[in-house]
Parts: sequence; structure tokens; C-alpha cells
Amino acid sequence: MNWGSASEFFAMGGHALYVWGSFGACAALMIVEPILAKARRNQAINELRREIRARNESQDET
Repeated sequence: MNWGSASEFFAMGGHALYVWGSFGACAALMIVEPILAKARRNQAINELRREIRARNESQDET
């Protein structure tokens, strides 16, 4: 496509809401997903630590 001006480029031939909305959603997900993945990883590590601690305590009681 060939745009004559910056405003034509940003209008994207009348599809600006779809195009820029898609870019925005993709950018938001690229920011949020690593944050959520780190939180899930930390949660899994904490659960494993609790399980190990509980197992060690139960072995100490016997």
C-alpha cells in the first residue's frame, strides 16, 4: 500500500481501529505474559518448598 501522508497511514484505509487495536492488544499481552509466567513460577517453587518442608517434618517425627 502507498500512503500519501502520515494521517492516511494512521487511518489504515479505514481499518485503523482494528489494526491499531490488534497492535495494542499484542503489545499488552507481550508485557503481561512474562509477568504472569514469573508469578506462576514463583508460586510453583513456593508450593514445592512447602511440600519438602512438610515431608522433612513428618520424617523428623518418626
